[in-house]
Amino acid sequence: MSDGRISVFLDRDGTINEELEYIRDPKDLRLMPGSGQAVLRFNRLGLPVIVISNQSGVARGFLTEGDLIPIHKKLLEELGRDGARVDRIYYCPHHPTSGNSPYNIVCECRKPKPGMLRWGAEELGIDLSRSFVVGDSIVDIQAGQAVGATTVLVLTGHGRSSLQQCKQEGIAPDHVGETLREAAEFITQIIREKHGNNG
Repeated sequence: MSDGRISVFLDRDGTINEELEYIRDPKDLRLMPGSGQAVLRFNRLGLPVIVISNQSGVARGFLTEGDLIPIHKKLLEELGRDGARVDRIYYCPHHPTSGNSPYNIVCECRKPKPGMLRWGAEELGIDLSRSFVVGDSIVDIQAGQAVGATTVLVLTGHGRSSLQQCKQEGIAPDHVGETLREAAEFITQIIREKHGNNG
């Protein structure tokens, strides 16, 4: 859909909020410094903001899909303190080899597969090839590249080790930024130079 909207897809853990192994309680969710301002910048550009997150802790039995509801409510509340908003939150509860039925399956939504990106494109009329994917993991970059999006690797969370992994595997993000706030500056510049108004 070449006439679709431009959007920003953001990984959750290690990108927007601090990386913890399987956040199970809302009180454990803490935003990275500057995340709220970064999301607000996307909002002011008129870009839909979509969170895409692998949550295999559900498959592994560490938490339930119901447990994710208050965690994501906390995420939205924390971003809201800076006046920022998220348009959609998608998550993949599956794992292909570990965990419990019905979640221990090979799915189309677990990054590096681009299923969550395609959901957003369908629901919000997004042109993935003109959009951006930001995350701290190689799978975020791979998912973005699978749909022709512009990819940004942030060096928070697992970002530094992911950068080395990308180099070893010959995978090149379009941009590497220290933080989500720096990624927002890069995306803002691209939008203004290449696309003008989002429309």
